[in-house]
Amino acid sequence: MTLFPRTGVIYRNDNLPVLRQFADESFDLVYLDPPFFSDRHYEVIWGDESEIRSFEDRWKGGIGHYIDWMRPRLEELHRVLKPTGSIYLHCDPHASHYLKVAMDSIFDADNFRNEIIWHYYNKMHDRRKKMFPRATDTLLFYVKDARANFTFNQLKERRDKPVRQLLRTKRDGKMVNKKDAQGHVQYKVSTERVMDNVWRIPALQPAASEKLGYPTQKPEALLRRVIEASSNRGDVVLDPFCGCGTAVAVAHLLKRQWVGIEISPTAIDIITARMGKIGAVVEIENGIDTVEDLKGLAPREFQNFIIKRVYGTHNPRRPEFGIDGFSFMEQLPIEVKQQEHVGRPVVDKFETAIRRYGAHKGYIIGFTFTPGAYEEAARARSEGLEIALIEVKSLFEVAREIVPRPSASQLEADLYQAVRVRLATQGPEKVTSRPRVSVEDLASSDTST
Repeated sequence: MTLFPRTGVIYRNDNLPVLRQFADESFDLVYLDPPFFSDRHYEVIWGDESEIRSFEDRWKGGIGHYIDWMRPRLEELHRVLKPTGSIYLHCDPHASHYLKVAMDSIFDADNFRNEIIWHYYNKMHDRRKKMFPRATDTLLFYVKDARANFTFNQLKERRDKPVRQLLRTKRDGKMVNKKDAQGHVQYKVSTERVMDNVWRIPALQPAASEKLGYPTQKPEALLRRVIEASSNRGDVVLDPFCGCGTAVAVAHLLKRQWVGIEISPTAIDIITARMGKIGAVVEIENGIDTVEDLKGLAPREFQNFIIKRVYGTHNPRRPEFGIDGFSFMEQLPIEVKQQEHVGRPVVDKFETAIRRYGAHKGYIIGFTFTPGAYEEAARARSEGLEIALIEVKSLFEVAREIVPRPSASQLEADLYQAVRVRLATQGPEKVTSRPRVSVEDLASSDTST
């Protein structure tokens, strides 16, 4: 089935099967920021210690495996790009030269326009390494057909200091300095210049208003240049590796149509909240709507989804105590199990974790539980400790919250009271962290975009 892609849609899936369904020559501009071949493992705390997301961009098969993974995606992007369209591939020095060779073979070297250097001059560097600190990324800029009337809007940038430019004129067939009526050499003072291929844009700092906590989040100023240079109002922009949605957000602000693809439901939640703040209506294709959808998620994505679904918060000191998260108001321990037939040993182990933490109650969330699990929970209840066993399917029913979600004023009062009681009864060493808000609240607050 071929899709003429609907705009304003985020497709939750691996981008390759989605791209294969799009019609030929559908997009005016493609920007992609794929996982870099950098052998790093990101353990991400979303916002105020409220949500943890992990992803890897390790490629155990080496650079050949990475390029083999990228090539079919680049071929599909070539197919869906309009003849007048452009593509910007964001990469770093670990693979930029290999990707350049792949792009030359797919898009044709004659359609290469620029190697753009993003110079983020304000980034903190590790000075222990015996090398010059890296302060640049690369964007490979290609067009579909250099002979076509592809879109390119020349951009200008302000100079840090005004520049005096000598004015010249032609006299008697020769170029000479231009002079005024008094014979003084004339200059033009310029505060703007045509933008070159070195883009001096600061990296996002932790306190930046647009910072969302995503590890590879790019500044909106960078995407604004890409979109303004290579598209016009009403054009369709595609980002097949949406991440936290910077490209689609900037496209919306610049009155472009947009389509995004992102495999992570955690990231899609962030995108949806971010786009809502700027008045964009987002349609999610292939969202998480059933228990079967959850079974296909990676373990960390499953945990993220479940804890967010019950308005909980992640344990910022994971895996200490063997507790995955805490309920929204009382901060009671939550254990998440992506399995059927959760049994007695899990309940017994979680009971120990709850007692060590000092709580009177906890929740285990799984697909199904064995009779032994219910018997062990009943025994713990008879000893004064409540362990609630919650089946995942119940979270798709009307009552999806472990506890009713409070208003902002109720939340502040309840959390203050919970911390005060904990301090009074157990001492400060038992308090694992300060009160935390959910990622949904963080994304919709006035302090992040």
